[in-house]
Amino acid sequence: MYDIQSRWKLEGNALRYYGLRNEPNMFKNTVKLSRKQQTIVEKLPCDLTDCEISILKNLIGSQVVKSESKRVIPSSLDDATFCTTCIANDFMIPGIEFDARGRCPICQSAKKTKNLKSIVPIMNTFPMSRKSRFDVAVFYTGGKDSTYLLYYLSKVLKLRVLALTWEIPYMSECAKKSIENAKEHLNSVEFISRRVSNEDLRKIYNKLYTLSENTCACPSLAYVLFYPELVANRVPYFVAGNEPAQLLGLYFNHMAPKIAYTFPQNKALNFFLNVGRILTLRPPLKKGQFHTLATMKQLAYGDSKIKNLAGYSNQLVYNTCEAIKEVPNILNPLKRAIRSSSLSGNIPAFVQVDFDEICGGVYEWRKIKDIIISECGWVSPEELDKGLHTSCKIEKCKEQSQFVRFYHMRSSMIPFSALEIAIASRSNNLSREDALAELKASLGFSLDWIPECAIMREYIAQ
Repeated sequence: MYDIQSRWKLEGNALRYYGLRNEPNMFKNTVKLSRKQQTIVEKLPCDLTDCEISILKNLIGSQVVKSESKRVIPSSLDDATFCTTCIANDFMIPGIEFDARGRCPICQSAKKTKNLKSIVPIMNTFPMSRKSRFDVAVFYTGGKDSTYLLYYLSKVLKLRVLALTWEIPYMSECAKKSIENAKEHLNSVEFISRRVSNEDLRKIYNKLYTLSENTCACPSLAYVLFYPELVANRVPYFVAGNEPAQLLGLYFNHMAPKIAYTFPQNKALNFFLNVGRILTLRPPLKKGQFHTLATMKQLAYGDSKIKNLAGYSNQLVYNTCEAIKEVPNILNPLKRAIRSSSLSGNIPAFVQVDFDEICGGVYEWRKIKDIIISECGWVSPEELDKGLHTSCKIEKCKEQSQFVRFYHMRSSMIPFSALEIAIASRSNNLSREDALAELKASLGFSLDWIPECAIMREYIAQ
């Protein structure tokens, strides 16, 4: 008897793979079928005639296997197979493959992805601004990464920093305390915060929950709220605080191609973009300004059709954009700010600090925590070993919803935290032992309901 191999799913006239395949097939997740092949595959599991086996010959042994050869997907971490190098395993990333040495695709492609650092330009130093009260701005959540970025910009580089905080209803107590302590420790930082009314936020969250089964809208909704503020204050740079593992996760989730990581240095592409702007009587874009406009336009007007056709849609951002449409008036200030900044050239450049480089080679989570506790009064979560996403009460809910949707093949998006913890352990941002401890104690990879989900559901039900 033959059957479709685990993690392959028939969708129309194609088989789609829900997992992460070995090199060189890592992103070859779709196999189109002829009409005859589709008819046969639709019958599986069943016995096949010699003629049917001949028709499926390019699928036999890979997408279509004998029933006894069908892989068993573990239902718990205890039954998982782990990568021999990092913390990746076939429970938190069902369908992940391993080579003959037991390495996962993330580790197999370590050399190939070594220089894929950021999809926005990298800047580790910044000039003093002559046109603004601020040299840079950051989106500040009170978490580990944004606190370290705030420390680096204000205390190490001694810049005038505008810290922007969106007060979400799920902000953790440790994040609130960290923000208040940072206000006392960082004298060159000006802090502003914004809230969305409960009425409007519940409309957005309810729509988002139907699409994603969680209500996480960070950082997209924060960008919507704060971009007009950046333009009004003529802030020259908006600095992202994503750690290296988060940025590389976009590549392994097939949301950013290699060219996206090299675009900021591609002089030819930037030249042609600016020729178009000059011909339409708009000032040419400086480094990082294209990325700002692209990000804000996506939030204001929706995803680029070209990007979607190329197969690099970001489901998280798409769902958030759809949810924000439930409160259309919230986008009006953003659209005005996009128009005015594009015409004037007063566009805050979207850039990224290379955390590895400014830390001497490796952004080690333990060392970073010691620095920000001492210099900024940062307050660690109750789960002391936690390093991923430390500012929100519903992080486990987001992880669990992404995990369950992917596990049951309702979404092709690999859980972000699964990729990030694997990449971080591969890159020595934390040890394999620490990564395993965090995976077991702090992350939401569970097929069962977890208590933290009640926080989210209670808010949107009010």
